[in-house]
Amino acid sequence: MNLNLKDKVVLITGSTGGIGSAIARAFAAEGSKLALSSTRQEKLDRLIPGLGVDDGHAKGFVCDATKEEQVKKLVDDTVAAYGTIDIVVCNAGYEGKVCPVSQQSTEEFEKVYTLNVYSPMWLMKYASPVLVEKGAGSIVVLASAGSYTPTATMQAYVSSKYAVAGLTKCVAQELMPQGIHVNYVCPGPVDTDMMRRIEFDTFGDTKTHEEAEKIFASTALDKRYARPEEVANAVLFLASDATAHTTGMGFNLDAIVPAH
Repeated sequence: MNLNLKDKVVLITGSTGGIGSAIARAFAAEGSKLALSSTRQEKLDRLIPGLGVDDGHAKGFVCDATKEEQVKKLVDDTVAAYGTIDIVVCNAGYEGKVCPVSQQSTEEFEKVYTLNVYSPMWLMKYASPVLVEKGAGSIVVLASAGSYTPTATMQAYVSSKYAVAGLTKCVAQELMPQGIHVNYVCPGPVDTDMMRRIEFDTFGDTKTHEEAEKIFASTALDKRYARPEEVANAVLFLASDATAHTTGMGFNLDAIVPAH
């Protein structure tokens, strides 16, 4: 299937992380023009040369996605570089601390919500007028299986993912009449550095990675973590014209028997 993504301008936040870099590589392989954000220039300098694209198809921008003014500047800089935006991927996220609620802090909750909820809201706030002016485009938000499955000791992360799913559904209803489809991806555990941190926060040094994966992936029918490339493929599909009549949908990517 030709997803018609060649030369589409794709803005991706958190593009140098495990899932973000897989998304960047997937769009690069389709010939898209990439606006890639990260917290540090050296991360972008490591990612971009390996994408196999020319200078006109990949530009990096340093952005602290927890700062509204920097998210606005990221959108403005992307438009200045490419003239427009066709696809927005709200990928930046933070898992928070794994701990009982009695040990949770307001500061940690705020940190999680700022990156997982406020940041995608700001990105949609500033990028949506560009898409609306064109009368076409798509937004894909990285949510989580945690958007519908509660998990003990992960109150901040899970509740933030419930929130971002609700946010995305609302924006989907707002923008679909103007030609923009908006959806979100809900992966279960993914084989990334973030998952390694969750493993350590949960088990410390008492479990190997293989033992932790066996536990965390126990509810998946194939008994394994998702691969970042699998998440990226879902993002490509939802970003493309192939799903132009689909909006407000959560794409479950967790290999769990549907009960939701």
